[in-house]
Amino acid sequence: MHALLAQARMEVRLTLRSGEGLLVTLVIPTALLVFFALLGLAPNEYARPIDFLLPSMLALAVISIGLVSLSIRTAYERHYGVLKRLGATPLGRGRLIVAKIASVVTIELLQTVLLVAVALTFGWRPTGSALLAVAVLLLGTATFASLGLLIAGAVRAETTLALSNGLYLLLILLGGIAWPVEHLPGPLALLGLLLPSNALASALRAVLSPVPAVPLAQIAALVLWTVLFLAIARRTFRWE
Repeated sequence: MHALLAQARMEVRLTLRSGEGLLVTLVIPTALLVFFALLGLAPNEYARPIDFLLPSMLALAVISIGLVSLSIRTAYERHYGVLKRLGATPLGRGRLIVAKIASVVTIELLQTVLLVAVALTFGWRPTGSALLAVAVLLLGTATFASLGLLIAGAVRAETTLALSNGLYLLLILLGGIAWPVEHLPGPLALLGLLLPSNALASALRAVLSPVPAVPLAQIAALVLWTVLFLAIARRTFRWE
């Protein structure tokens, strides 16, 4: 347990010391929240833009750390032989993966505190079910961390960098983050509806609404995506 906690602390420090890590995990979701809140853009069904924007940016924060930051850092650790050496230490491969996931959850906690603090300045007030929101965030973390590890362990580091950033942009534009998929043109709406980011963002909006609902369809979609990503990662992940 001591080795696991020490590795988790190191993972957090490495992320926060990285300029790219800070940009993706803390700066971009917060900056987008402020930008869209100042513009006042939101679908007509939302009385206040911030009620739409906060769940969207919480989902983006999960994607930022789980998909982009985790995948790129892990891919380069594999490229330089760090994963192989760490896996051969008493820490072991299993606890190394657990330490990485623990660091992701820790940084997500920082992201959530920051985003909620900013949202409060734009008039957001807590509504819905905090417990359900935490459960959805944790499930979304499992989904995108699984995808991040799948990419990091299957392709070269340079390819991981390009692929994760490309997917990140796709999920923002078409995956229900910047705008609900129902408002996109036909084929794009169908594509967006299938993306895991839409399931996460829609679920967060449902549980944080004034009359919270249990988003069973979105939860089922996230579970299916997680199982699929994990199954593929188990077969394709390479430690060196």
